[in-house]
Amino acid sequence: MDKGHDLTTFSRTISASSLRGRLTKLTGAPLRRPVAALHASIDFVPTKIPRKRRLQTMVVAVWSVLLVASCFVFLMLCSIPALWPFLVMYLIWIFWTDKSPAYGNRLAPWFRSLKIWQYFAEYYPASLLKECDLPADRPYVFGYHPHGIIGMGALATFATEATGFSKAFPGIKPHLLTLTNNFHIPLYREVIMSLGISSVSRESCSNILSSGPGQAITIVVGGAAESLSARPGTADLTLKRRLGFIKVAIQHGADLVPVFSFGENDIYNQMPNEKGTTIYVLQKKFQSMFGFTLPLFHGRGMLNYNLGLMPYRRRIVSVIGRPIHVQRCEKPSLEEIERVQRLYIEELTRIWNTYKDEFAKTRLRELSIVD
Repeated sequence: MDKGHDLTTFSRTISASSLRGRLTKLTGAPLRRPVAALHASIDFVPTKIPRKRRLQTMVVAVWSVLLVASCFVFLMLCSIPALWPFLVMYLIWIFWTDKSPAYGNRLAPWFRSLKIWQYFAEYYPASLLKECDLPADRPYVFGYHPHGIIGMGALATFATEATGFSKAFPGIKPHLLTLTNNFHIPLYREVIMSLGISSVSRESCSNILSSGPGQAITIVVGGAAESLSARPGTADLTLKRRLGFIKVAIQHGADLVPVFSFGENDIYNQMPNEKGTTIYVLQKKFQSMFGFTLPLFHGRGMLNYNLGLMPYRRRIVSVIGRPIHVQRCEKPSLEEIERVQRLYIEELTRIWNTYKDEFAKTRLRELSIVD
């Protein structure tokens, strides 16, 4: 009985420092407070950063939240009764009157050339590599690969003059295409239309390509499905069953130009969502309901390098390949569409093989056309 009592007393007298020491030996590292541990795991930016780099970060941060900010500003305006008549007229104009998203006629060259877009492109940095001249006597359909999480390289190259598109291809007027739903968002729609961004609907493609020589549309071919496989070091393209953009090109006699953007998949990390997992099933269900999906991605923040929703500073090089000339045909056969698709894939593969050792040195695997 006395021995048991002595053992209990001994156990209770173990000091806190002794416990801490034993736990430290077990974990192999000193214990930290949660806040201190979190602070240690975040790689904060230095206090002294060149002004130009801060401006680059600010522009990319503003663009990253522009859609949400536009909705917030519009809701704030709705809280002012005096503005209600104007806001109602604006909404009527958006949903029933304005047809600009289907024609691409709101492009403003001065807006595309603003200095802020130069900061946007220099952030990564994003650049354009031209392989050959494109005469402005015909329309063009640019196919952009890969989609990435958001398609920042497509924006910098085809929706701004930051990479020098108009100087590289004089006489060609590019229109980056996006989901029609984006043009239902007040204020935000005005910004993207000024950049020449238009609806990806079949009507819009036809209207733009039919409006004269030199007109061009850029389609991010992989779409939402491809964004789910966007990860650093990979190039998994959703292309095998994408025949619609090729059919549109043939119907309008527009040359097809493959574009491979090295680094597009590297600017964000994505949480694991392999086929068959619950996350993947939910993402595909969301896509079938709304026409787009939400990759669970993460990047960096404004004040740190490893925690946030901003893209990483990783180089993006958009290689604009050689055009594939097509003969105009109003009703092309499936065989003709597939023949042109094979030529398109061959050219896209050639671009990858030519530049992968220069622009994709850290790749984990080779180009793969998965679907």
